[in-house]
Amino acid sequence: MKLDPTSLKLFIAVVEEGSIAKAAAREHIVPAAISKRVAELEALLRTPLLRRTHRGVIPTDAGLTLLRLARNVVHTLEDTYTQMLDYTEGARGQVRVCANISAITQFLPDDLASFGELRPQIQIILEERNSAITTKAVAENSADLGIFIVQPHSDLVECLDYENDELVVVLRKDHPLARRRSVNFSELTDWDFVGLREGSAINAQLAEAAASSGQTPRMRVHVTGYDALCLMVGAGMGIAIAPRNTTRFYAADLRLTEVLLSEPWANRKIGICVRSMEDVSPATRVLVEHLQRCASDRRKG
Repeated sequence: MKLDPTSLKLFIAVVEEGSIAKAAAREHIVPAAISKRVAELEALLRTPLLRRTHRGVIPTDAGLTLLRLARNVVHTLEDTYTQMLDYTEGARGQVRVCANISAITQFLPDDLASFGELRPQIQIILEERNSAITTKAVAENSADLGIFIVQPHSDLVECLDYENDELVVVLRKDHPLARRRSVNFSELTDWDFVGLREGSAINAQLAEAAASSGQTPRMRVHVTGYDALCLMVGAGMGIAIAPRNTTRFYAADLRLTEVLLSEPWANRKIGICVRSMEDVSPATRVLVEHLQRCASDRRKG
């Protein structure tokens, strides 16, 4: 026989109740079974653990030592069970998230902040990646969840709805097109462009639009983020295509404005991708559900 949690728990009950009969009633077990467990413990540890009196039982010095140790063991086991149950229910864990810069600058900050308040024991590891890399990372299991611009891809992932995104033209307020309510892409190709780094979804859309129209946009400079993009446009380096309200986030002190882009591809969908909702961890599942709930609330409000 080896020490087991059940025997320790029954021993604790006997000492706390001061009686085998009362311990048996408390633990819903017959007194003879508890007596047998205590006898086995004494045989295993080779020392008396209880002293029988006319009033019941009291622990020996060895019994008091075992009581303290047993309480620690039982508490640790119960805490282990509780914490592991939290993982099963999605209250704990870690979620690796890859997201494109459009989602990071528009929706994810508030959504992840509210998620952190609700689920403080779930750690979110967020990396900014373009959409093509994001779906690939999820498919290859280097990320648990991806936020990406919905577009054709060959990666084996399950795609879910998240948000909508609208592209606009960012330009200086003194630009000839600044007072227009909207423009077509064909009207922009005479101007220099400030573009995002290679591989971005916007660059791919620009290239596709240019190929369809037989025109080639002049990319004067490439930058790594919307903050740099706004700075370059503000400095007169060119115009840019970016998500609506980008200037609100990055260019409050610059003389910039936004003009609607009258093209079907200017309205984009931002999706969530996982390998399979059937196989994701509980923590990933509750994050997906939270993100979709936040997006739904924005549409309602």
